[in-house]
Amino acid sequence: MIKDTIVDGIQNAPHRSLYHALGLTKEEQSRPLIGIVSSHNEIVPGHMNLDKIVEAVKIGVAMAGGTPIVFPAIAVCDGIAMGHEGMKYSLVTRDLISDSTEAMVKAHGFDGLVMVPNCDKNVPGLLMAAARLNIPTIFVSGGPMLAGRVNGKKTSLSSMFEAVGAYNAGKIDEKQLCVCEENTCPTCGSCSGMYTANSMNCLTEVLGMGLKGNGTIPAVYSARIELAKHAGMQVMELVRKNIRPLDIMTASAIRNALTADMALGCSTNSMLHLPAIAHECGVEFSLDMANDISAKTPNLCHLAPAGPTYMEDLNEAGGVYAVLSEINKLGLLDTTVMTCTGKTLGENLEGAVNRDPSVIRVVDNPYSTTGGIAVLKGNLATEGCVVKRSAVSDEMLVHEGPARVFDCEEDAQAAINSGKIVAGDVVVIRYEGPKGGPGMREMLNPTSAIMGMGLGNSVALITDGRFSGATRGACVGHITPEAASGGLIGVVEEGDIISINIPENKIELKVDEAVLAERMKNFVPKQKELSGYLKRYAALVSGGASGAILNI
Repeated sequence: MIKDTIVDGIQNAPHRSLYHALGLTKEEQSRPLIGIVSSHNEIVPGHMNLDKIVEAVKIGVAMAGGTPIVFPAIAVCDGIAMGHEGMKYSLVTRDLISDSTEAMVKAHGFDGLVMVPNCDKNVPGLLMAAARLNIPTIFVSGGPMLAGRVNGKKTSLSSMFEAVGAYNAGKIDEKQLCVCEENTCPTCGSCSGMYTANSMNCLTEVLGMGLKGNGTIPAVYSARIELAKHAGMQVMELVRKNIRPLDIMTASAIRNALTADMALGCSTNSMLHLPAIAHECGVEFSLDMANDISAKTPNLCHLAPAGPTYMEDLNEAGGVYAVLSEINKLGLLDTTVMTCTGKTLGENLEGAVNRDPSVIRVVDNPYSTTGGIAVLKGNLATEGCVVKRSAVSDEMLVHEGPARVFDCEEDAQAAINSGKIVAGDVVVIRYEGPKGGPGMREMLNPTSAIMGMGLGNSVALITDGRFSGATRGACVGHITPEAASGGLIGVVEEGDIISINIPENKIELKVDEAVLAERMKNFVPKQKELSGYLKRYAALVSGGASGAILNI
């Protein structure tokens, strides 16, 4: 065991004295030391319950013969950070989380790890750390929030953002907005739709790094506490068998995750996080894989914001494994891959049943025969861009219109709120990419305003930034190369015609090539005055098409 190099022998007496300072008995020091990475804090609704999850994990570890030791990871609430400068500090925390976890584990010599994340960047950040450290590791998330109830109907955070757009358009009054505000987020947990946090917690199951129910058991259910105890017990089995993350997160497992992504209709942010996780695993990942897999994978779920069902409904329908059992009927999964259960995916799938075909459609009756995410390419995005196809209305799958160009989110938001965006427009928001933002802000405010004002079936939005999983509509993000890196999006002018064809995976700026060549010849990307962590991040970060990984 790793701890033997720190605990055993005369030369390690000073180390043992420090363990005694922690109150650890000789018996505890003799057992495997299990690090529990806790993302608990009191500002993120998805993390406020993680102290309870961590206590349950500790019990599970101790029950199975290990010594649990807790240390923290930071977390940003994307909902609270949305629409202002704080969102620049969201994606960048993924690397802070990964790096700081690596530092803590390497410094203290743990034998195994239990990762306890819940929200958007903590899950991928800790998956990246798990791959990098490659010691026996299991995940247990804090679980999703229950759906809200407004006027007798289920609702979620995406509806709250759209309600602001409806208020600005005069469609609802302040009293109605207040009713939404007070009833949309009724419990702790990650927001109740298939947004980024829940997408990544579900994909953690598919990758084999979390137990069944990790992605779907609601935060307030007692079953979540039981799951945490089982995760604590199971990590000890992983330590005994020396089953490590790189034994689990193989190329086949990552391909399985991308397949499940298409069936579930996950957030477009998965197209940032899966490449970054694959990179840490030493697995090649190309955005082109997405369209190849999408072409074969039916979209079976329309959870919010794509439809009227929520994470609690997916859980009751059988959860992630019920979805996997459906797509496995088409032979789309590699069921031989190892998982954190110590069994193969195929063994784990035995007995999985789809209990509600209205929530998880059967493969013979999908929402679409192709997956929930599409990667588009063209002169405007030679390296690719991403759209959540399952959340786009039929009339907007193909759209062509004049560009309305903005160099930041705030300017676009002001134009939308003041009624300057009209049917047919293509809103262009640039200098919001990984390098140009920096930090690749999510554009939930403008996309929600467009939907709330009734323009969702007539206006498209494209950006070198990204979107919340709560975004719906013809919203195309991750345009690469970004404006700050000299991408063509940087020379789009007001009124230029932009063509978006999602079924054909194409996006084009319809301007004469000679004109574009002249524009590019004279193009000097705008530079921002930066300091602190954002300055370092902007200097190192790659484009969205490669997962916004750091080039080191």
